[in-house]
Amino acid sequence: MSIIPATRPATRRDNVAKRIEKLLPRGVHFSVILYAVRGFFLDMGSPERNDRAIYDDAIFVFSPTAYVAYNANCDPSISRAGIATLVPGCYLFKRGRHGISRGRGYPALRPATRGEALPVYRDGEAGVSKRPGVAINIHRGGETTTSSAGCQTLPPSQWQSFIGLTYQEMARHGQEFVPYILEDRQ
Repeated sequence: MSIIPATRPATRRDNVAKRIEKLLPRGVHFSVILYAVRGFFLDMGSPERNDRAIYDDAIFVFSPTAYVAYNANCDPSISRAGIATLVPGCYLFKRGRHGISRGRGYPALRPATRGEALPVYRDGEAGVSKRPGVAINIHRGGETTTSSAGCQTLPPSQWQSFIGLTYQEMARHGQEFVPYILEDRQ
């Protein structure tokens, strides 16, 4: 079984616009928004549920000048005590680098919040944790693994297009930050 769907996610722009309008906090206005759906492809992996370690999720780059869908993974690749899963919600991200602990890293998106602690569920723990220490980044995954210990990842074949378009749209619309809206499939 491939960990990447045969097709990219598909839904109409107006459907995504309605979800964004419903989920973006009142009074928050951005031209460029990243909208993600966990469990978009429920026909992959175990039937009728979202799985880990496969690209069965979706991320849409949404702006007045762009609307592009990408395969994604919004879950950790593994199950182990303490592993983080981002709680659905709206979070601000900024341009940054991933993998800096192993050198210079590469262009990615990092949380814009101070201390980079986002609300997560942790394997083996009850409730929501906001324990700092590990950032939930949006970064490139792998071909045979989603390469996530809690981050949001995209297949390498789609990564350059995604990060290039996101950075380009942020610059075009004068945004230092980009909202990332994550929700579970309805």
